[in-house]
Amino acid sequence: MSSRGTAVLERADWLADALGLVLGVPSNQPLTTRLYHALREWIQTGRLVSGQRLPSTRQLAQELGLGRNTLLAAFDQLLAEGFLVTLQGAGTFVADLPFEHATSNPVVSALPARTDTDSVRLSSRGTALLAFCRARQERYPAFVPGVPALDRFPHAQWQRLLRRHLQRMPTDWLAYQAQGGVPALREALADYLQISRSVRCRPEQILIVQGAQQGFELIVRLLSDSGDPVWLEEPGYQGAQACFAAAGLDMTPVPVDGEGMYIESMSGPQPPRLIYVTPSHQYPSGATMSLTRRLSLLEAAERHGAWIVEDDYDSEFRYGQRPIAALQGLAEQARVIYVGTFSKVMYPGLRLGYLVLPEPLVEPFRQANARLHREGQYAVQAALADFIVRGHFSRHIRRMRDCYRRRQALLRKALAPAVVRGLRLSEGQAGMHLVAWLDDAEHERSLVERAGDEGISLSPLSSYYLDAPGHPGLVLGYAGTVEAEIERAGQWLAQAWCELADA
Repeated sequence: MSSRGTAVLERADWLADALGLVLGVPSNQPLTTRLYHALREWIQTGRLVSGQRLPSTRQLAQELGLGRNTLLAAFDQLLAEGFLVTLQGAGTFVADLPFEHATSNPVVSALPARTDTDSVRLSSRGTALLAFCRARQERYPAFVPGVPALDRFPHAQWQRLLRRHLQRMPTDWLAYQAQGGVPALREALADYLQISRSVRCRPEQILIVQGAQQGFELIVRLLSDSGDPVWLEEPGYQGAQACFAAAGLDMTPVPVDGEGMYIESMSGPQPPRLIYVTPSHQYPSGATMSLTRRLSLLEAAERHGAWIVEDDYDSEFRYGQRPIAALQGLAEQARVIYVGTFSKVMYPGLRLGYLVLPEPLVEPFRQANARLHREGQYAVQAALADFIVRGHFSRHIRRMRDCYRRRQALLRKALAPAVVRGLRLSEGQAGMHLVAWLDDAEHERSLVERAGDEGISLSPLSSYYLDAPGHPGLVLGYAGTVEAEIERAGQWLAQAWCELADA
């Protein structure tokens, strides 16, 4: 039997369904003839591959509701012609034949040719969304922003907690849920956020979602209508920009300087419905919003009746200074929705985030989330609660903070020859990336293109701006890049920049 057979034997489970579809099409041909022609075509085209074991005629006849002799006649004809072979005591198999197979798809009828996407009419929301989507690229090992040190994640520790909760999972967790998340996780988060981020909240105000991006979508759906104004930082996070664009909101960029979002420049535009901000560590510039700006922002939200969306995506990672308190905790009953994620402190594939909601929004958001997205992964949520309560979470953050501090220092060392020549880097007092500021848009384009040939991901800073042309630069993620790659890629970038500077 062909070595390929064991890999595709599972296809035989679907053979009865596939033959049932064939027999369901009206035809004047005898059933045996139709079965014979279908099986022969599938063998010739590779949908049934050499060495694949077929179900018995008794089993197929029972599943198709036919007499066994009908199946035997079709099988006998295929055996006589050499398309099938029988092995004593083992069953009937597809013969090893020298066909030029164009496909090895499962046993189903061929699908229609793929439609050219250029001819498909997308919605205006879909078109706006795709403008923020980059073409898919191969995974580069160096400088991808927003990726944590997956090589340093405590897999064994995490797996033990996961197994424990999967084995002890209550039966009702298998059903649809509408609690807003596992209570133990919301309680652990409330304690953590109150202590580490000065967030004002009770466990009941926390809604567990499948990542920050889903949290943004819920906010947009429940608190805005198409055409409503939203103020965003300029430059700003592309994930939030994509969400607001897809919802049809009127996006108004607000400039960012060394003190964060500068809302004093926004006296003319229409009052916003939403204000998106990353005050603790502005993305991507790295600025920290000053207290004066924070208080002005809270006052502006109250005056306009707007909701502030505070994205606190990586505030755990600060170097040389204490974490900055959350904007949400500065005032009672503030019009702030605090958005957090575990993608940076744990790993992106976990797909868990959370919203801290003002009291009046708790019940509407819980109901909408349960209706639109359903809730799940309760065993994973319970394991994460344990991870936090047992102290593993805080220890992991401390280890990652030390790791990222070292990796940033290594990147600065690799780029030192260019810095001496005039390359400007962001301060890097927090977070998982640095910004290299450039003076020439052509240099930005050239470096990004050349880096791809070297297996290096350089994200152009100009692409983070809504208003073109944006300031040229490079966003250099170092957290998820191993030390050897940081040295290699950093040295290449320093040399490439110096060559452009000399040109």
